[in-house]
Amino acid sequence: MKKYITKIVMVAILITSLISCKVSKDIETPKDAFPENFRSALASGDTTSIGDMEWKNFFTEQDIIKLIDSAVTRNNDLQIAQKNIEIAQYKFTQSKWGNVPQVNLFVNANTSNPSDNSFTGLNLSQAIGAKHIDDYSAGASLSWEADIWGKIRNQKKGAYASYLQSSEVKKALQTTIVANVAKGYYNLLMLDTQLEIAKKNVQLNDSTTNIIKLKYDAGQVTSLAVQQSEAQKLTAAQLVPLLEQNIAIQENALSVLTGSFPGAKERNTLLTHITIENNTKIGIPSSVVSRRPDVKSAELALKAANANVGVTKADLYPALRITAQGGLNSFETSNWFNIPASLFGTVAGGLTQPIFNNKRVRTQYNIAVAEREKAVLNFRQQVLVAVSEVADAMIKTEKLQQQETLLQERVKTLQTAIRNANLLFKNGMAEYLEVITAQSDLLQSELELADIKRQQLSANTDLYRALGGGWR
Repeated sequence: MKKYITKIVMVAILITSLISCKVSKDIETPKDAFPENFRSALASGDTTSIGDMEWKNFFTEQDIIKLIDSAVTRNNDLQIAQKNIEIAQYKFTQSKWGNVPQVNLFVNANTSNPSDNSFTGLNLSQAIGAKHIDDYSAGASLSWEADIWGKIRNQKKGAYASYLQSSEVKKALQTTIVANVAKGYYNLLMLDTQLEIAKKNVQLNDSTTNIIKLKYDAGQVTSLAVQQSEAQKLTAAQLVPLLEQNIAIQENALSVLTGSFPGAKERNTLLTHITIENNTKIGIPSSVVSRRPDVKSAELALKAANANVGVTKADLYPALRITAQGGLNSFETSNWFNIPASLFGTVAGGLTQPIFNNKRVRTQYNIAVAEREKAVLNFRQQVLVAVSEVADAMIKTEKLQQQETLLQERVKTLQTAIRNANLLFKNGMAEYLEVITAQSDLLQSELELADIKRQQLSANTDLYRALGGGWR
């Protein structure tokens, strides 16, 4: 008995030492994937960033906050992402039980009626004087695979990484949806502004047309002047239904994002009333970009790929499996539960090594290694995209401000030009074409100014999203 116990202890020590073995080496996240600085004068060495702000604090317009809140709660894509998190969590919970022995209960009953002319039949007749035999058994069976090479441990690590990744995927999706809702709202305000500009220009052109008609009746201008004035008025008038169409389409797009049916969207402010906070806290690239959910997702994908390499590598080595079975067995129901006479038990253990399917198992390992290399490249690419998006948003923020300043000066100049042109034309000191040209230039410039303002707000939103903001 002592010798038997000693063998068991030695086997347990051997298994414990083997379990500590690591058959594959993980690839760490490449540290050289991050640049030292962003390409912009707005960048700073501060580790804080506007991307750390909650979206309710970053956006100040109540209409936007209501729309975003509805999108975060009701957007179908976000709800699908949440379900993916739940599925990943179930898989991770399932993986925790990978190294727990499988225990099954069983109850069996069978009868055997061998041929009288068979060896079994003759022995049965001589032994118990019967032509058939019943067999009753009840008990439990156990099966356990020792995690010698870390296969089960790596399965758990991979499931956990996939669970965390699904959470980061949802966060990344939310940052995009939050940004799209805000930019959609800004676009709606721009269209509202442009619609008012178009209607105002229709009235202005109508007034000019009336003056030209009076001059035509007086013989001071030709019919061509009247026709060109009418054409200019129709150009401005044509914008009205086009802009109304675009407003409805934008409202419908916001409805999809907020998980509701198409309908009008409330606006309690004007585009010109929204100010952009002079908040240029960007942070350093390695700190900022690594906090982005999509970059975190790529990093977790690499961890999951590392774990999968460990799983497939472990399949190349022998697997130690232990099985046991025990319970009650009898060929008569009357003494089925006669203990200890009816007790039985078996224990078996063995090593299995793939031979004929070794090529298939090794191919799976090679695929896992290639998938891991792909995950490294995907991580590097995700970092490049993230840094590029931050740089683009920063340069837009900087240059759009300069464009707005110049365009505002142009609009003021054209407004003065129109007043002068109308005054000179009434006094016969200017041609009608000068008035029409000035009105056309002003219309275009005012439309562009509204668009520049929208672009500024969108660029500021893009910068917030590029820095990882929007999921808090």
